[in-house]
Order: sequence, then structure tokens, then C-alpha cells
Amino acid sequence: MFKVIVAMSGGVDSSVAAALLKKQGYEVMGMMLRLWSEPGKEESNRCCTPDSMAMARRVAAKLDIPFYVVDAKQIFRETVVQYFLDGYAAGTTPNPCLLCNRQIRWTFLLEHALALGADFMATGHYVRKRTTDDGQHELLRAIDPSKDQSYVLHVLNQEKLARALFPVGEYPKSEIRKMAEGLNLPVYKRPDSQDLCFLAGEDYRNFIQRNAAEMLAPGEILTRDGRRLGQHSGLANYTIGQRKGLGVSSPVPLYVLSKDAATNTLIVGEAHELGTLELIANNVNWPSGKALDEPFHAEVKIRYTAKEAWAQVTPLEGGKQVRVRFDAPQRDVTAGQAAVFYEGDLLLGGGIIV
Repeated sequence: MFKVIVAMSGGVDSSVAAALLKKQGYEVMGMMLRLWSEPGKEESNRCCTPDSMAMARRVAAKLDIPFYVVDAKQIFRETVVQYFLDGYAAGTTPNPCLLCNRQIRWTFLLEHALALGADFMATGHYVRKRTTDDGQHELLRAIDPSKDQSYVLHVLNQEKLARALFPVGEYPKSEIRKMAEGLNLPVYKRPDSQDLCFLAGEDYRNFIQRNAAEMLAPGEILTRDGRRLGQHSGLANYTIGQRKGLGVSSPVPLYVLSKDAATNTLIVGEAHELGTLELIANNVNWPSGKALDEPFHAEVKIRYTAKEAWAQVTPLEGGKQVRVRFDAPQRDVTAGQAAVFYEGDLLLGGGIIV
């Protein structure tokens, strides 16, 4: 009998993942990470509030599986939270979920799972894994496109995928909730968490103000041709494409076009100036383990919530970098986010936009 550790969160998806795997005959064990929260806000971190932990324990008891909690507060603060702060300090808009999946879930937690003799680790991510006849592990989009989470898992490699199970990716979300209700699991009505866990439901700007106020130095707001329009309140307070809250008067609507951290300058312009045909992405990961070396046409996703857009992807630097040229201009290309490329449902790879 294969042993599998399920990364539990007290939510419906990981709970049903554990139930499905037990039904399939695996020896199942639940494991939950205790992540860092700001002092005094421990009740608000959706990933590991006392309530979430109690709920995960209740589910484990209901399924009659062992349950353990692993302390990851320090490594989470030093890697994921610091990455978030460093990204904004550099003028980008980082996606810390990417680093969390690579370093915390699929390195730190997986190592704990393997140390306990597990053959596999499972999560409640909506994504599918397929193993080809020659033993190659592939990542596929989830059956439910509205819940697909393959974007944040493009960081996985063959070694991690060999140990990975994603039971809920084969079902629509509505079916997962029905399963939870049918199993009488106490989480079946629990709402999904949308925000970054350590923000505790707050605007990220408030978090930065409390934890890295030094990066909120005011600077100039300029147009692309160098006209000064006013002063910004700190580059971290703005996102690409933002229209409201710029604090400048103009006869036409203005949008954030770019941020220059070197000069602490916010560049704004009119709607027709938004959009770009091309981007460069670094630190590209190819889940297959084999970097593509010839240009290819693919669907490219530039944010977790963005709609895919067709583009020509050209590998550079031996596949460690790519140039993406879109068939049509894209409005919200943002440094720090990932560009992830697909061939149908198959995830080919992805990297960080620079």
C-alpha cells in the first residue's frame, strides 16, 4: 500500500483530496503547515488560523487518518514574505504564491513527507498530472477551467511531479463541494480563500506600510515624454494599468504605464499607450526537464486571473529565458508576475516577467 501525505488547510479542496485518496486505497496522513503571521494577526491568516487548524483536525478525525502540524513560520517569513517585500522594493509586482509552492510546499513540506516514509504528497490544487508511457510526468489544466491552478505550479520539475498527486483536478468545484457534503465533512460550505494568506484579508499596501515603510518614498509622476504631473506616494502603492487613485488632475483618464525603481518614478499615460506586444521572462522552468530550443506558438497567461493570449515564444540563453511576442497587444504585462505557456491543456513552462 502506498503512503501519501495530504497537505491540508482546513478547506474543502484538501479535505476532499484526502477522502478521495483514502477511498482509492492509499494509506493517508494529513499534514498542515503553521505559517508566519504578523504578530497579533494570527487569527486572520486563512492558511493556518486556529480555526483552520481545528477544522483540519476535525476532517482528519472524520476520515480516521493521522494528522500532524509542521512549523514553517521562520522559513516562510525568510523566503516568501521577504520575496514579496523585495519585489515591491525593486518596483515589480511579485507573486509570492509561486515561491511558496516551489520552496515551502514542494520542497520544505515534501521533505517532511518523505522523511515520514511517504511515497507521494497530495494537495487540493485544481490541476491534473499525466504520466506518459515513457515515464514522463506532465502538468495539465484542471477539468474546471474557472478553478485551474496550473499557473502557480509551473515551478515544479520531474522530481517533484513524480511524487505529486492532485485528486481534485479531475472534478469541477461544484462536484467537490457535493462530495464533501455527502461525506458529511464540516468544511463543505467553507468559502474559498482568495487573498495572499499573510495579508490577513487586508490591502497589501497596509502590510507594506507596517513592515517596510522605507520603500514608500515619494517621487515624481511623469508622462513618457517627461512632463511632470505630480508626486506619487511610493511606487509600491501602484500597479500597472491602475487608473484610480493616481492623485493627478487631467482632462483625460490616465493609467499607470510603468514604474522605474532606479529613479523612483511613476510613468503614466492615456489608454492608447497601454499594452505591449513583447515581454522577456527569466528563470524559466520547463516541467518536462527539457528546455525547448526552437520558437513555438502557444497560449500565454501573464497573470493568474488573466485570459490566455496567443504568442510566439522564443527560447533564449539555452531556455533559461524566453522572448514572448503576442499576436495582439496585452494591457497588463507586469514585471514580477509569471508568463506561463500552454499547448492545449498541457503546461509547457513559465518564467518571471522582467
